[in-house]
Amino acid sequence: MDDKWPTLEEAKELLNQETKNPRLLIHSRAVSILMKAYAKKFGEGEEKWEIVGLLHDFDYEKNPTKETHIWKGMEILRQKGYSEELVLAIGSHSDSTGIPRDNLMKKTLYAVDELSGFLIACALIKPSKKLKDVDVSSVIKRMKDKAFARAVSREEIKKGAEELNIPLEEHIDFCIKALLPFSEELGI
Repeated sequence: MDDKWPTLEEAKELLNQETKNPRLLIHSRAVSILMKAYAKKFGEGEEKWEIVGLLHDFDYEKNPTKETHIWKGMEILRQKGYSEELVLAIGSHSDSTGIPRDNLMKKTLYAVDELSGFLIACALIKPSKKLKDVDVSSVIKRMKDKAFARAVSREEIKKGAEELNIPLEEHIDFCIKALLPFSEELGI
């Protein structure tokens, strides 16, 4: 099995070639920040995890359906000769693929994907539109409001924390704190 990974710069180039939507670029960056933070916490390879976060949705803009999203991205990564570890990590971030989340990298990607978008939404409804004004209790409260950020799956957020074996409140707190130093870059 080939163990070739893109460099961080190559991953950024691929993301920017395939994705033009600013919100999707911000989402990808937020997920990459959270992946790197968790890699550091778990003592894993920070750059690999950051790359997985950056590229997890790189194909979404051109392939927005369940039938094509992720599968097309996996195909592109394989054509570039990249590691199956990368390909399968990205493939596992949606239950729709059926690819098992059988390692910490895969579980973490699943756990931070939906939550990152939800945290950004929580920040943007604050009068300041700043993440620094978001706390765990306000996120939990917003999770109960089905009309708020309705495209975000609360079940996937909860399931992600469960798969990491981390209490939901602790997971949310960790992610807020990990994103805060990058809030200006993320526009929150």
